[in-house]
Amino acid sequence: MRLRAGPVVAAAAVVGVLGLAVIPAQAYREQQRNRDQLAATVAATSGQNQVLRERSERLATDAEIERLARLHYNLAKPGEEVYAILPEAAPPPAPPAPAPPPEARPSWWGRTWERISSVF
Repeated sequence: MRLRAGPVVAAAAVVGVLGLAVIPAQAYREQQRNRDQLAATVAATSGQNQVLRERSERLATDAEIERLARLHYNLAKPGEEVYAILPEAAPPPAPPAPAPPPEARPSWWGRTWERISSVF
């Protein structure tokens, strides 16, 4: 039985062409997934940047600076009086309950006698 080389070479050529097409296609799909993930990251970061930009613009105003100074640092304008209301002092915590005493274990003689007497 003589084997013909034509079909074998054709099959090898088809497998080679498919191999050359599959590997780049997988790389292309992976790059598409990475691009989509990066686009989502860019969108989220752009939103955060917009929020921070607006906050920065608010912090540049005198009214916001005054509001934060009064709120966080208890500052006042000349002639104003500042009162601080302190919370009530918390009662001291109750002392912890004493630990229960450990159970008394009988001696080896007592344990042995108990085992012997339990048989009868």
